[in-house]
Amino acid sequence: MSQKRWQFWIDRGGTFTDIVARKPDGSLVTHKLLSDNPEQYRDAAVAGIRHLLGLKAGEPVGPDVVECVKMGTTVATNALLERKGEPTLLVTTRGFRDALRIAYQNRPRLFDRHIVLPELLYSAVVEAQERVGAQGEVLQ
Repeated sequence: MSQKRWQFWIDRGGTFTDIVARKPDGSLVTHKLLSDNPEQYRDAAVAGIRHLLGLKAGEPVGPDVVECVKMGTTVATNALLERKGEPTLLVTTRGFRDALRIAYQNRPRLFDRHIVLPELLYSAVVEAQERVGAQGEVLQ
């Protein structure tokens, strides 16, 4: 497909979904809508794409028109940072169970005797018995 197509970059936040799009002619357009508006649409990102493409209800969005959609969300990040939502499991290579707890050991006050560590983002750890090497091979 050599013709130019739309590109979309989307940030789905807790209140608003922001969309930046590159039109086939290279110009940029933006669109903002409520992240949750069930009376108007099921999914804000899809609704925003459809709006910018000028599609009517039921018209398909296809790869002949859209080159890529890149989406990020602050919702999941905020849920982790605010300790909301379901407990999270960390899966790591065997022997690295404590790597995130140990971290870099950077301390602004090096000689403090009582160090208060931040609460971990995960509630349990599973150590995998294998890992993927630099060449993509499975190592045990």
